[in-house]
Amino acid sequence: MNPPLTTWPTYDKGDVFLSPEDIAAAIEALRAQLFFRYDFRPHEETFTGLLERRLCEVFGAGHALACASGTTAITLSLLALQLPAGSPIACPAFTFAATPSAILLAGHRPVLVECDENLHLDVRDLRRVFDEGAKAVVVVHMRGFASDMPEICRLAEEYGALVVEDAVPALGARLDGRYLGTFGHFGAFSTQSDKSLNTGEGGFLLTDDPEAYARAVVYSGAYEGRMARHFPGKVPDVDDRAFPIFSFRMDEIRAALAAALLQRLPDRLAAHRRNYDYVAERLADLDGIALRQPVAPGAYLGEALVFRLPGATPRECVAFAGAVAAEGVDARALGDRDDVNVRAFWNWRFLLGDNPEAARSLFPTSARYVSEAIDIPLSANLDLADCDRLVTAVRKAAAGRALTQPNGESAAAGRAPATKPNGESATAGRTASR
Repeated sequence: MNPPLTTWPTYDKGDVFLSPEDIAAAIEALRAQLFFRYDFRPHEETFTGLLERRLCEVFGAGHALACASGTTAITLSLLALQLPAGSPIACPAFTFAATPSAILLAGHRPVLVECDENLHLDVRDLRRVFDEGAKAVVVVHMRGFASDMPEICRLAEEYGALVVEDAVPALGARLDGRYLGTFGHFGAFSTQSDKSLNTGEGGFLLTDDPEAYARAVVYSGAYEGRMARHFPGKVPDVDDRAFPIFSFRMDEIRAALAAALLQRLPDRLAAHRRNYDYVAERLADLDGIALRQPVAPGAYLGEALVFRLPGATPRECVAFAGAVAAEGVDARALGDRDDVNVRAFWNWRFLLGDNPEAARSLFPTSARYVSEAIDIPLSANLDLADCDRLVTAVRKAAAGRALTQPNGESAAAGRAPATKPNGESATAGRTASR
């Protein structure tokens, strides 16, 4: 057994899932002294070309493009779809600020969609946004949990809308056996420091559309005929001088590291799943919290534990997160009014102005559910003893909160029974409601 943690492992404290082989790959790229992806070598002999080929093999995609970040991957995807400038593009209200930022960067207008009680994009509200004229949707698998892609894709097809998946927070997760990021017209991913493939910064996109892919390649910075290197066979009839060049490329050093990390991606995904399932099972019967439920069994990454305190005020959620943190486990109340957390849409002043109360009133359902949410990061490097520590911390915080409820009543009174991550009832054989 590993010694007890002295600090909860997170990416900003140097937590990495790295092997000597990964380090050696990056050093090899450094020693080659060829850092630019488009040099004299054939495309397939570059580290970026190798990475893109392996990504296609792993994800079963027709085309992959390594780029500078997940944000640029979303932007390139939207640019490649050739929508009219300023098009309204739907995205969920619960996401990282990079999602609407990428829509703006592509020259379009973000239109927010409410989330449901499990913090997934609300498909019913998406219909409203499509009715109002949205031309596309950027679906986000926020905090590693899949959105309902089959239903979203069916709805988008009904309206003739395009679908881009922001799989930035869910690299490697699947829905019904299919990788997230392969359901829409494009899938966008990140290899930033807290992602399943950690190259510090970086990202990639996937698509099966060769012409749209060619446009994305040109936009990313493949000038003077270099776009053709991405096509070993027939090159799409795309004029590479008809598009601006934004230099969103990935460099060779990051590509070498990412390609090496990709070999151990199944190990990291298994560690995330083991830790999440272990913790979720031991908290499933806990009164007063509502564990986030997947849209289908197993449709989550497991790199974060997110649950709500139904009916709790933001102040109560801050106190709960503080009680967990006091036990040595990092926890954040997503709705903390004194926090500048950019996962809370009312902090997006660039989009919604500087009045957070007015912003929350525009999307009251999302504001409610985000305000009740607690977020705890789950490193792949945690062992089961660390997970037990987390469970104990949450249970202790919940017990302390229960003691402070009016009349001593449970905060979960009247709530429907929770379900385990596999979709089974967590309260089979129990009479108490939660």
